[in-house]
Amino acid sequence: MCSCAPGADLEEDDKTRVNGMTMTNPISIVDLFSGPGGLGEGFSSVQGPSAPAYRIAVSIEKDAAAHSTLRLRAFLRRFPVLPTAYLDWMSKGGPAPDWAALHPEEWEDAKREAQCLELGTRPAADLLEERIREIEASGQRRTLLIGGPPCQAYSLAGRSRNAGIATYDAQADHRNFLYEEYVRVLNRLGPVAFVMENVKGMLSSSVEGKAIFAMVMRDLKAAGRGYRLFGLATEPNLARDPEPRDFIVRAEDHGVPQMRHRVIILGIRRDIADHLPPSAIPTLARSSCQVSVAQTIGHLPRLRSGLSRSDSPAAWTDAMLDAAGQVEAALSDKAIAHSEQIRRVLRRVVERLGETVACGRSATRKAAASAELPAELDTWLAGHAGGRITLHETRGHMPTDLARYLFAACHAEVTGNSPRAEAFPDSLAPAHRSWSSGKFNDRFRVQLAHQPSTTITSHISKDGHYFIHHDPTQCRSLTVREAARLQTFPDDYMFLGNRTEQYVQVGNAVPPWLAHQIAKAILPVYDSL
Repeated sequence: MCSCAPGADLEEDDKTRVNGMTMTNPISIVDLFSGPGGLGEGFSSVQGPSAPAYRIAVSIEKDAAAHSTLRLRAFLRRFPVLPTAYLDWMSKGGPAPDWAALHPEEWEDAKREAQCLELGTRPAADLLEERIREIEASGQRRTLLIGGPPCQAYSLAGRSRNAGIATYDAQADHRNFLYEEYVRVLNRLGPVAFVMENVKGMLSSSVEGKAIFAMVMRDLKAAGRGYRLFGLATEPNLARDPEPRDFIVRAEDHGVPQMRHRVIILGIRRDIADHLPPSAIPTLARSSCQVSVAQTIGHLPRLRSGLSRSDSPAAWTDAMLDAAGQVEAALSDKAIAHSEQIRRVLRRVVERLGETVACGRSATRKAAASAELPAELDTWLAGHAGGRITLHETRGHMPTDLARYLFAACHAEVTGNSPRAEAFPDSLAPAHRSWSSGKFNDRFRVQLAHQPSTTITSHISKDGHYFIHHDPTQCRSLTVREAARLQTFPDDYMFLGNRTEQYVQVGNAVPPWLAHQIAKAILPVYDSL
């Protein structure tokens, strides 16, 4: 191959011979700020002609609970079929099996791949240097860097919280500059391509008057031998640099049942990008229709909510009857639109209380496949669990919140909209001095059945007020499994840690189904080498 051709770095070591055929080795991934593995899951799931198209060489996550989830998933990828011990654990629960004793080689490989380290520290830098040298020594040149630096300092919510801290110093907040660690690895690895994900607030974030996004763009383009940047959700245009808005990917436009808008930057090494045929420049195709909440979680087993204190079926029934009575009385507090229709839904909830109590608060198996979901997404979400589900367990709520959840869900079913603060009857309004200020308009938000959910965030770990189930008979917030499904994690994906930690992991992750589509979209870049 001519040394000046764009694929000059693809050497014979990148290929193997199998049964007389030349096979290309999987693309090696370095995954930074991995979380529970949403990006890595999407990339690892893409199949080539006879083997996975991508393979994670190393993934790094500092949070212990998220790292445990990440390591477990790395372990499971070592098997063509999920181990029987894992499927039994999904069904029965309890302590995790001793994976090191059952499958010592695969467990050691997973431990080596998924590292619990903090990027920006010396141990993490040393480990990455070691792994990059191993990749170089193997002759592998088909490499990819993925990851999303923590977003708290960029997000609008995070910036609002910081603004209320008198001593907050944006210049001293290292989270504003963790992208620099990503750039450092990009410089050192020099991969064919990279994918960086972050919150949309990154576009407007600034430190001492300097726009963070402009700094990020400058540093990414200048890394290594230089990179060309592309927005995946817009038509590629080699005649100009993309605008900031070109990097915004709206997950609901790509088959994810969630209105999640994120900045996703694709970079392709300039020596390769400048020679790419137009057909090889990646872009994400839009889905023909959006996927709704009801399509995604409506066929999961119905569950009753719980009480935050002294829960029992009888106590919950009494609390629900009281909540229904509060809502019924509140409908007369002031002129509530559609009050008669809301009363009819309320009566149905009361009539089905016995049936709802019998459902219990948890379930380990789901109903048949959803006939409403697009077939490909349904297969993806089902995973290889054979109908088993985990983490489908409700949390407890305060009796006063049960009445608010009940009103909100009934209102949403009747009107097709989640009620804003001004729509709440006075007697159901929480005792917040600022309740009527407009700051709490969406304090109680129903995830509407007929459209994608709002963005699943880590705030779901604090309370369920923003994530109320659309079915008023269940009167509860979303379970971890329901949130995970809306994030497009397969049903066989187990999140470790306590429930709060599980919610945080789900909320902070990249939707794997979106990552899967990104991984497929950039394959032609590697095929062109």
